[in-house]
Amino acid sequence: MAQRWKRIGILAGALFAINLAGRLVSKFVLEENSSKQDLVPIVGLSAIALAFAVLAFLWGRSRPMGAVAFDLAMAAVVSCALIVLAGPLIIGEGPFKMGAGDFFEQIWQYAAIAVGASLLGGLLLVATGQDIRTKQLRQFARTAKAKPKRV
Repeated sequence: MAQRWKRIGILAGALFAINLAGRLVSKFVLEENSSKQDLVPIVGLSAIALAFAVLAFLWGRSRPMGAVAFDLAMAAVVSCALIVLAGPLIIGEGPFKMGAGDFFEQIWQYAAIAVGASLLGGLLLVATGQDIRTKQLRQFARTAKAKPKRV
């Protein structure tokens, strides 16, 4: 059980680090009115979505989808709380600087990205037949064919 929470914590920390890197690049590296500032959040959220999709695919190969969904959901909740609350404070702004509407919009966007990317990774896993349930059914079919019929 400790290994499971360690995995969730590491994933949440990595997702927070991706977002924090994007925030720092946007604040300190790019100019104030740069057109590239609009690209930084897109790249950051794409990296987060890719992480969710890849981990849903990789973890689903050896573990039941319920356990994978729980782990990804918990990592998403923890990383979303860190991104929305602690991220702005680290770069010197407040979480509610742009208002409550923007605060909750960030939460809904992050939830949509996490759920959508995880579903995409899981669907790709099932479509390729590499999930644990398909492997178990394939093994059952092999053993059922190997036994001779009773007369």
